[in-house]
Amino acid sequence: MEVIQVAANTITQAVYEQVLKRNPGEVEFHQAVKEVLDCLGPVLEKHPEYIKAGILERLVEPERQIIFRVPWQDDRGNLQVNRGFRVQFNSALGPYKGGIRFHPSVYLGIIKFLGFEQVLKNSLTGLMMGGAKGGADFDPKGKSDNEVMRFCQSFMNELYRYIGPDTDIPAGDIGVGGREIGFMFGQYKRLRNEFTGVFTGKGLEWGGLLVRTEATGYGLVYIVGEALKATGKSIKGMTVSISGAGNVAIYATEKVQQLGGKVVTLSDSNGFIYDPDGVDLDTVKQLKEVERKRIKEYVAIHKNAKYTEGCGGIWNAKCDIALPCAIQNELDEAAAKTLVKNGCIAIGEGANMPCIPEAVKVFHANKVLFVPGKAANAGGVAVSGLEMAQNSQRISWAFEKADAELKNIMVTIYKNISQAAQEYGCPGNFVAGANIAGFIKVANAMLDQGLV
Repeated sequence: MEVIQVAANTITQAVYEQVLKRNPGEVEFHQAVKEVLDCLGPVLEKHPEYIKAGILERLVEPERQIIFRVPWQDDRGNLQVNRGFRVQFNSALGPYKGGIRFHPSVYLGIIKFLGFEQVLKNSLTGLMMGGAKGGADFDPKGKSDNEVMRFCQSFMNELYRYIGPDTDIPAGDIGVGGREIGFMFGQYKRLRNEFTGVFTGKGLEWGGLLVRTEATGYGLVYIVGEALKATGKSIKGMTVSISGAGNVAIYATEKVQQLGGKVVTLSDSNGFIYDPDGVDLDTVKQLKEVERKRIKEYVAIHKNAKYTEGCGGIWNAKCDIALPCAIQNELDEAAAKTLVKNGCIAIGEGANMPCIPEAVKVFHANKVLFVPGKAANAGGVAVSGLEMAQNSQRISWAFEKADAELKNIMVTIYKNISQAAQEYGCPGNFVAGANIAGFIKVANAMLDQGLV
């Protein structure tokens, strides 16, 4: 057994070193890969066939990487050029599935990190979906609807060649909501002369699924609630700190409030609000979803609330539960120590990899319940999978049916990651449990399908 263990560790280290060599400077991708590989030693000891078949070497290499120019014209008539991406990472479990992100920080390393995470996240849902991610270094903030439309149409003029309802089904992500999905779908339909379920997150009038907007936020709260239930606790009566002010944060807030908790913080890229009375969700929805304003406008309406420029201090607020829902690597080691000191008992990652590895170590060392993003924010893609099924059947599901399916998927994910952690010798470590449970399903499919 010791010899096998040494061999397993040697294999994972060699694979990681190859990733570093082949993907220089892509730090987010390196971080995501290392987190997964660090968990797989016990799996490789039990399943040496994965080593023989080169599963790890294939898993960390995308099946296809697409980079393209996106030229568009702004409202002043000036030509602008952005860079577009789609990384189709792994199709062992089904057609590629994953969102599109429009944000100035987007580059190939970000998209590869997100696509790699998506492979295991989609595996955890139990649905037939591979993993992919896409985006562009375009910033929709401050752009007119016509500028966004022209960009989306130009973006789709290239991407349409590589996607389809049985090939690759994109969705939204940061900077890509219903408006952007509509513009991209419209251009796809125009170019292909077909109306298919090629996108998820569509408008309800033309194929969208009720609860898709709420799905990631609701799913996050469902799985954290399930993990708390195993310890004899619940969200009712808890004080919750949430970062972000997009769909995930807004609807995590909504579900927490429905379950009797109090949310005291939200943020955007400029700063955060703290409302000791509990965040007024109607105000936030009006500001962010209707008027597209910044979160600082909240304090002009709610006088007891405080706005702080910059987001670094958001985790200083005393809370029982923290739900980082903004962006990757937003919660560092110092913030983790502050949360622990202030009595925080549970963390659920609503964003993709928002906690740096050192922060996760702090939570584990202090026995704080920690549910990682590939499990905790899988609700969005889970409901996307349900939307794909709805589109294939040309029917519409009721909100209650879709919500019940979402909750069932999130409860099942919790059970599977908890069981995997237990089976492989790290009970309560849901990072390891999620990585192991997601990996085994993908690895077995890759074995069955041969050297592809």
